[in-house]
Amino acid sequence: MQAKLTLDTQFHVGEIDPRIFGGFLEHLGRAVYEGVYDPGNPLSDANGYRTDVLAALQKMRMPLMRYPGGNFVSNYDWTDGIGPREQRPRRPEFAWKSVETNAFGTDEFMHWCKAAQTAPMMAVNLGTRGSAEAGALLEYCNLPTGTYWADRRAQNGHPEPYAVKTWCLGNEMDGPWQAGHVPAEEYAMRADQAAKLMRGLDDSIELVACGSSARGLATYLSYDRITLEYCWDSVHYVSAHRYSNNHRGDSAWFLAEGVEIERIIEDYAGLFDYVRGLKRSEKRVYLSFDEWNVWYKNTHGNGKWKEAPALCEEVYNLEDALVVAQYLNAFIRRADVVKIACIAQIVNVIAPLLTRREGLLVQSTYYPFQLMAEHTRGKSLRTQLESPLYMAGDRGETPVLDVSASLAQDGALAVFVVNRSQTDAVTLDIHLTDVRASAVLGLDILCGDDPKAANSWETPDLLTPKPALATLTDSGGITLTLPPLAFAALRAQTQLR
Repeated sequence: MQAKLTLDTQFHVGEIDPRIFGGFLEHLGRAVYEGVYDPGNPLSDANGYRTDVLAALQKMRMPLMRYPGGNFVSNYDWTDGIGPREQRPRRPEFAWKSVETNAFGTDEFMHWCKAAQTAPMMAVNLGTRGSAEAGALLEYCNLPTGTYWADRRAQNGHPEPYAVKTWCLGNEMDGPWQAGHVPAEEYAMRADQAAKLMRGLDDSIELVACGSSARGLATYLSYDRITLEYCWDSVHYVSAHRYSNNHRGDSAWFLAEGVEIERIIEDYAGLFDYVRGLKRSEKRVYLSFDEWNVWYKNTHGNGKWKEAPALCEEVYNLEDALVVAQYLNAFIRRADVVKIACIAQIVNVIAPLLTRREGLLVQSTYYPFQLMAEHTRGKSLRTQLESPLYMAGDRGETPVLDVSASLAQDGALAVFVVNRSQTDAVTLDIHLTDVRASAVLGLDILCGDDPKAANSWETPDLLTPKPALATLTDSGGITLTLPPLAFAALRAQTQLR
């Protein structure tokens, strides 16, 4: 098969926000306890942080980490997780039917973020609590000493403010499963009240309003519209959530998931323009895609009132990794709409990393994320792709290739490609109109013969990226060949013609 990609550096959608490579840590299953925090383990440091997890996450270059939930936050009292550990209460955890020890709380998370080389993105409880509690948490995190909660932070050993920039106004309040779930009109009032109080305490913060948590819900987009019409002047982002699945066991259909992701982003782009026009506003609101991943093989979420039960520990295969790459391709292509995105989650719970006491397993989904986070810089180039088509089940004819491209100010070009075909290799010719490629800096390809192949504790390196060759053409372009079921990360240096 042959395909052609045409890029012109003058045609772009703007700067790519590195926060699209964010992460998410929730008090769920073994994500916190036995995941990032495992005191007494020989692999943990003096603070109880798993050093192997930290090292792997640092390579993922996550600039932002959403915390503490998720469904967890909607019944969480953040004051349970501060102060001397021996005085912290043990609580029944509503969302995941587990016991929360509160041994890891706000201060530990802030300290862990520094070790992980990331920044906190805090969520406040607008399910069972409200604006007063949200304001108190902001005071604890961001205000200088001299007031009650800021002084409590200092008493707990942290005199300097944490200066948390990004805040989520609750979580999935459109979901009937959520503690404190309310209709959009009620949530909009709660969010607006909390936003005004929080920004009154610190006007430098950015706020994310809850949006739709699933495209299949009857309130999809209408919940977002009602919230935005009420809160437009108070918030900066609206959240979108999506978990992809292959319940039907149709790999051809599943591998076209990028089409659906793109459609959701298009939906939000239209909604933002509509409300902006309705408001006659100069302001723009953007998308925070702050929960996304593949999730369907292990959805067991009942902890049976145990501490750190093993919940939602998904095993990821090759086709899952190719779908993860398509999420990131869509975020890059729509850099004009998506400014924040958080893979859910980072360790043990639907995560690219799995731990056991003696080690760490890196799953297939880790590699596209790591390569794209490392090499994406600068502007998102518009991609003019001429690709063969294939039948993707009831999704119909779909391009075999899924592509994104970025260009840094120094001329470094990155092109990321997914070959959805299960049978055919594709030779891709990259045509550059106003620049020429002067050198290929690297090409890594993750591929395999079986879409269901997965890394395991017995075969941990079954799916890993391998270096490959790409060729400069006489016209200053680049040619590469992708095997079937492949993700490729190409880097090249360009110069003006």
